[in-house]
Amino acid sequence: MMRTMRMMGAAALALGLVGFSAAGAGAEENKCFYRGAMFSHGGTSCQSGTQYKCNDGEWKRTNNTCADEPVAAAQPCQFGGLAYASGAASCQAGAQYRCEDGAWRSLGATCPIGDSPIQAAPDGRTCMYEGATVAHRSAICRSGSTFFCNDGSWVNLGTACR
Repeated sequence: MMRTMRMMGAAALALGLVGFSAAGAGAEENKCFYRGAMFSHGGTSCQSGTQYKCNDGEWKRTNNTCADEPVAAAQPCQFGGLAYASGAASCQAGAQYRCEDGAWRSLGATCPIGDSPIQAAPDGRTCMYEGATVAHRSAICRSGSTFFCNDGSWVNLGTACR
């Protein structure tokens, strides 16, 4: 009887530790993005005079005011001759990946439209986004979807992004 209780206690402790470490790992993987910069879980950013905190991949508004400062842009990723901004997603071999500061990270999801390649001209016009010029053959995240600049026009790639 005592041995059974010890075994059950040890099992409960082991399950609790596994659950705790899994929760921490999940929070670490969910980054937030703002103006091309990547923030880890718990990081803060001043956005339009209000401080926001990254909570499991989502920005949460705080009650603190702040002064906007320039944000260091994260590094873009390359795939198939195209440049992707940090936070943008791409389909690679049927799986979705997200660019995180110059490195691709698997999102663990299949692509909604497969690996349909975008036929981009080698040379083309730039696109405009919120008053900024975006290079031809570059991708950005807008409204939760990845958009690709192709000769002055935006193409929705159909992949989720942040």
